[in-house]
Amino acid sequence: MKKLSLVLLFLISMSPAFSQKKEKGWFSLFDGKSFAGWKVNEENPNTFSIEDGTIKVAGERTHLFYEGTVGKHDFKNFELKLKAKTLPGSNSGIFIHTAYQASGWPEKGYEVQVNQTHGDWRKTGSLYGINDVKENLAKDNEWYEYHIIVKDKRIVIKINDKVAVDYTEPDTLPADRGLKKLSSGTIALQGHDPKSVAYFKDIKIKILE
Repeated sequence: MKKLSLVLLFLISMSPAFSQKKEKGWFSLFDGKSFAGWKVNEENPNTFSIEDGTIKVAGERTHLFYEGTVGKHDFKNFELKLKAKTLPGSNSGIFIHTAYQASGWPEKGYEVQVNQTHGDWRKTGSLYGINDVKENLAKDNEWYEYHIIVKDKRIVIKINDKVAVDYTEPDTLPADRGLKKLSSGTIALQGHDPKSVAYFKDIKIKILE
């Protein structure tokens, strides 16, 4: 039995999926079944739910923060990949280098916009209010991939492998920037308003040196 177990373990380790995951160092942040490792803030927790293996966002303003064990949920240099989908007229966001707070818009870190047809002119791929995108790089009702790379002072945002933003944070920031800057922190998803419906899945991260 012990010999058989060793053989099975060897075969699994040689499979392409296992080898690729190990080689690339990607860690899943969402199991597709529960909010294990995530913490919703206190405003409107029902805005977030699990639906068909995705995180569904629909309701009043609320934010969902990753508080799990990967990287002790404190990421500095990393690559983040996830898939997103919005319904028409919807707005959401992905926060990086942020921290849990019980209510309000996250004060720490940067927001990466999720929006194709909402009234806000800042479209998907924008580093919100810092380096904004006016053109639509994705479509409502279709899944698209976000790839966010943070390395030292540089942020690269890709939508379906197309670079939307390539931003290098200056050494001296405006006095009113506050905590909206690069440091380190966790990942958060945004519930924006009751008319917005968005979905997220396949959330994974690779920690860089």
